[in-house]
Amino acid sequence: MIACSSHMAPNAIRTLFSTAMSRMYQAEVPQYATLMALVADVNAATRAAHPDLDRRLIETGEVERLDQERHGAIRVGTAAELLGLRRLFAVMGMQAVGYYDLSVAGVPVHSTAFRPIDDAELRCNPFRVFTSLLRLEMIEDLALREEAAAILSKRSIFTPGCLALIDLAEQDGGLTPEDARRFVAEALETFRWHGEATVSAETYEHLRAAHPLIADVVCFKGPHINHLTPRTLDIDAAQAQMAQRGLTAKAVIEGPPRRQVPILLRQTSFTALKEPVIFHEAEGEPVVGGHKARFGEIEQRGVALTPAGRALYDRLLAESRAETKAACDGCKTDSYLTILRRKFEAFPDSEEGLRRAGLAYFRYAVAGAQADPASEDLETLIARGAVTAEPITYEDFLPVSAAGIFRSNLGGDDQEDFAENANLAAFEEALGVAVLDPFTLYARAEMDSKIAVQTTPRLVGSFGRVLAVT
Repeated sequence: MIACSSHMAPNAIRTLFSTAMSRMYQAEVPQYATLMALVADVNAATRAAHPDLDRRLIETGEVERLDQERHGAIRVGTAAELLGLRRLFAVMGMQAVGYYDLSVAGVPVHSTAFRPIDDAELRCNPFRVFTSLLRLEMIEDLALREEAAAILSKRSIFTPGCLALIDLAEQDGGLTPEDARRFVAEALETFRWHGEATVSAETYEHLRAAHPLIADVVCFKGPHINHLTPRTLDIDAAQAQMAQRGLTAKAVIEGPPRRQVPILLRQTSFTALKEPVIFHEAEGEPVVGGHKARFGEIEQRGVALTPAGRALYDRLLAESRAETKAACDGCKTDSYLTILRRKFEAFPDSEEGLRRAGLAYFRYAVAGAQADPASEDLETLIARGAVTAEPITYEDFLPVSAAGIFRSNLGGDDQEDFAENANLAAFEEALGVAVLDPFTLYARAEMDSKIAVQTTPRLVGSFGRVLAVT
């Protein structure tokens, strides 16, 4: 169906939802409000101290999305739940991008990120939700695996009203403003914290012994959002100030080391809170226990890397982790950071170096200088100031970083490696569609910008070789 003019735009629904989610999480986890205030202060100080960065944020439109930008994370237990979330996020203009095998870090899930995919939608609101599906086959105890499956089969994580509104959006091509507000209210119930478990304390402990994340996914009425993440311009400053605000930060910032030109994604978090949970026993009075899963995360986003850039990043990160383990038999923070910084000296740390080496994606635009259409190619035009090349922001996630954050907030902060068990086919079968390739999206954005520059009237004819430049 084609959306009619009376429908609310998906990005507007996305903003309603992300704003409501932030309010809900702030009420549930008061430390999140502290985190938001910290990030706002760091961003303001960073912009004031770096006028060139501030100017670029304004000129590229990044500043408008900075304050509202955040991502969430949720974990579901069944293919039907994942399919339902895919339909729910589609109402908000969010699609599944990328496949992440977190089993490589000992976390029994595989994941995708639901997010908007084109430049205009990202500028309106870049809200993302990192969504993980539990892999029951990774529970070695067959009886426990069957028990977990039986528990999950009895729950429905979506309200009837939410499902009805998803159906309506799919049939009519969208939702009216009134229906959109109802949809947001109903959808929030899927992400809300429930302080009552659906299992006994004994069952919870058995599942937690298999893996803390299994207990988190299986033992509750719904999946509950486990963190929301604002974007900072200086994650090192934010990390340093967390303790001053009464937040216990994890020891290591996940991702690449601090650089002049940030690449991909860096993440840190305050550790998860132990929250009271009521367990209903088959006989006797309810038992009050505790559960530790929800936390607060901060991220700093850099430039998106090409496949060549990502291969170099992965190699240097793997070498850093291997050398750290060889040097000190485990992750010691100071040793790891020293080795990481030394290894990443091999990664070019200037925009020009990244661009010319084909390691990162850039967006091209016509500037003020005049060009000679008879003789100048793209590189000459950039050198003369006729064309600018701005880094394209990385909109996705890093498997090792995501797993590191998950693991540290579920009861461990080591750097242990595990065997890979990727199964994209099974994940896509559960999802009901193929996941989109992030490299394809970034390459398309770069190429679209080149075409736009090439077809600018005063530069037509000057780009005989532009589209061949990568």
